[in-house]
Amino acid sequence: MRRLSDTPSDVPEILALRALKLGDLLVAVPAIHALKRERPDHDLVLAIPGWLEPIAELTGADVLHPTPGLDHPLAEPARAGRFDTVVNLHGNGPESRGVLDLLDAPHRIGHRASGWDGPEWEDGVLERHRWARLVDSFGIPADRDDIAIDRPAVRNVAPGAVVVHVGAFYGSRHWPEERFARVAQGFAADGHRVVFTGSAAERPRAVEAARLAGLPDESVLAGTIDLAEMALVVAEAALVVSVDTGAAHLASAYGTPSVVLFGPAPVEEWGPPEHGPHIVLTDASLRVGDTFGTEPDPALLAVQPADVLSAGREVVRGVEPGATALSPGPIGQATGPAERTDE
Repeated sequence: MRRLSDTPSDVPEILALRALKLGDLLVAVPAIHALKRERPDHDLVLAIPGWLEPIAELTGADVLHPTPGLDHPLAEPARAGRFDTVVNLHGNGPESRGVLDLLDAPHRIGHRASGWDGPEWEDGVLERHRWARLVDSFGIPADRDDIAIDRPAVRNVAPGAVVVHVGAFYGSRHWPEERFARVAQGFAADGHRVVFTGSAAERPRAVEAARLAGLPDESVLAGTIDLAEMALVVAEAALVVSVDTGAAHLASAYGTPSVVLFGPAPVEEWGPPEHGPHIVLTDASLRVGDTFGTEPDPALLAVQPADVLSAGREVVRGVEPGATALSPGPIGQATGPAERTDE
């Protein structure tokens, strides 16, 4: 994927702003696909955080302009008059509109606001629908279920595994490690290889879940694989177990069976596609809804390991031929030290 250069392209350029996280990028994929499909004579530039580049290049977009947030105007070489069209896929606040206004594009796609024409912002709607509806209202037909992305050209370090993703950016989505451990132990006992994923910062949670499950260190991929490798592990997984975070949206993008645990976020706004091997578990009646909170949301804590195992066994793919499952010990008792391998 190209980075935005000082030399403008020979073709018109569309810039789409979505300076958020992985899941936020993936729910905008239907709109991204529609823009690229309906404007094939344009280069589509994504203004998103640079760390998302491995996924951005799988969406069909042409160019990346690393954009960590909205605290400052878009960095050079984005400048006034360069872009034919700007698209506000970020939100509808003054910060995102202001950043795009500075580009002085002749065409703007966004929700209705002061100086902007477009559809009215809707609260409480599915995010994929929101952005598909936005571009559709400008004559760019989009399908909210058009969420598939390409697979990265990397080696899969854990083909056919059950992926237990322990990560979540905020404490409100931290399902306890002991519960992840019980889920992992159950699928390992069924004969599946189980791996634990997450970011480098989330590795301690993954290590603890593996220890409690009695699974060796080699089952912990958190902090040892990059985002492209993570995407392929999810794409070819037997099952993904995750709270509502980027890993769950990757499972939706690849049609990988998943069990998604919801806490502070409403399922009707962030849930997986209605049709597909995805099961959502939550108790919405208990939801506090403090997305940025430090304590797990009660709606999330209402979900028990037995619920996840039961749901997962309904949709999990079979054990990968030739795969070697890791034998678990009792909960809370590790099987002993294992030789670490990065292969």
